[in-house]
Amino acid sequence: MLTEHKSEHGLWIDLLDPTPEEVEWVKTEHGLRVPPRAELEEIESSSRLSRDGDVLHMNLPVTTADGDGVLTPTPMGFILSEKVLVTIHFVHLHTTGAVLDRLKAEKNPSTSADVFAMMMEAMVDFSADQLENISAELMKISQRVFRRTEAPEMHNIKQMTRLLRRMLSQIGYQGEHLSQIRETLLGLQRVITYTMETCANWRDNNFLGRLETARRDLKSLIEHETHLSDKAQFLLDANLGFINTEQNDIFKVLTLVSVVGIPPTFFASMWGMNFHNMPELSWHYGYWIGLGIIALSTIIPMAWFKYRGWW
Repeated sequence: MLTEHKSEHGLWIDLLDPTPEEVEWVKTEHGLRVPPRAELEEIESSSRLSRDGDVLHMNLPVTTADGDGVLTPTPMGFILSEKVLVTIHFVHLHTTGAVLDRLKAEKNPSTSADVFAMMMEAMVDFSADQLENISAELMKISQRVFRRTEAPEMHNIKQMTRLLRRMLSQIGYQGEHLSQIRETLLGLQRVITYTMETCANWRDNNFLGRLETARRDLKSLIEHETHLSDKAQFLLDANLGFINTEQNDIFKVLTLVSVVGIPPTFFASMWGMNFHNMPELSWHYGYWIGLGIIALSTIIPMAWFKYRGWW
């Protein structure tokens, strides 16, 4: 789908999953080659940032999430000249809609470079909102991980295991989202830096100041993303530690039960033998003495484990 936004000083063409006819129209009308998706997905620096005369070709990875929260990485391309800006993407993006609404609200005509600067600012703002949401989610997970004793479901081992596994999945999802946001932030940083270096001699370079502000914001966002990634890794390690502790407690109980069961099993087996000459067979209170010894052989190890704090 092709969308045009014209002004007195520039033109913005937005291509959403462009058809071959739309690609050919851009080439015929404006002399600009629109790269295919496979080319936009390449990760080499020379493929992501290039120049053809006064026309800049740039692309970066972005991530979208559907209604079910499934993360989908997709490329986004920019073709920038002093008169025309072409954006290429293959899914609906929040940033393109935000920039279009902003252009409709502004009365001053914008150049293609101004629109590009707005696009960079919108992408930076959207990334900041995503990091804020992830920070809030990690805070909730942190409170549940380290305050588990306050939860009523913690009294049931099966429910507790399910809760820990669910939190493990949530931490992994947030960590994956952070990783993809980091790729977008680094891509934005490279695109902005390249544009500022390449377009410094353009006649209308007022947009460079806005790009510099966006670059400073990106630097702080990258530092914040690093902090959140470290926090996600810490929560992951802590949650795995709790899972290991719960498993060790279960094995400890099984071990204690098996150890406590050895002495009574020994006495019961000994007095259950069918030899003809067994002195205990003639004891008047032998039956009750045997039961008492078996009971004591069970209670004494349990009392010892309790005294040592093993149970």
